[in-house]
Amino acid sequence: MNAFDMQPTLEGGRVMIRPLRPEDFDDLYAVASDKEIWTQHPVSSRYQEPVFRKLFAESLDSGGALVAIDKSLGKIVGSSRFRLADAGSGLVEIGWSFLARSHWGGSYNAEVKYLLLAHAFRFIDVVCFRVGEGNLRSRRAMEKIGGRLTDRTEIMTGPNGEAMKHVIFEIDRNDFAHFPCHLIRIL
Repeated sequence: MNAFDMQPTLEGGRVMIRPLRPEDFDDLYAVASDKEIWTQHPVSSRYQEPVFRKLFAESLDSGGALVAIDKSLGKIVGSSRFRLADAGSGLVEIGWSFLARSHWGGSYNAEVKYLLLAHAFRFIDVVCFRVGEGNLRSRRAMEKIGGRLTDRTEIMTGPNGEAMKHVIFEIDRNDFAHFPCHLIRIL
């Protein structure tokens, strides 16, 4: 695998994606402070500032965190992150994603995922997505963009030591050739 660029700047018709910066905290927390975003998420307390502050610091430390900017508004409307899976696996994970509710139900999520996937497939063959087992909204969003539910699961430890089961979706280079482009606007 060539050196994977975990923090690219990408641009679509409606969205620009760029690396997360320390000075983005207030703007991103303005989005993340909406309790409704996190209701189905395994860590449903992420709307609370101390919990989000920890996620934000982890995101910066990850080296793969990105923000999504609505080009028409010129403001941050969400975030996502790349993570390299196990060495030699040829897998990259896209996750830790959330969007402002004002950007739900339309084509914004699809455009963000399209841009991230198009970038990833310049370097690798398979992208995986880890989704909380009970997060039906995210599971439907994965299905909408062509994610394939695998038989793999992963148990993660939550902030209070609780076990959180996640299901794994995948999209490979072949699947991406059939990405539902009607959901997005490409430059």
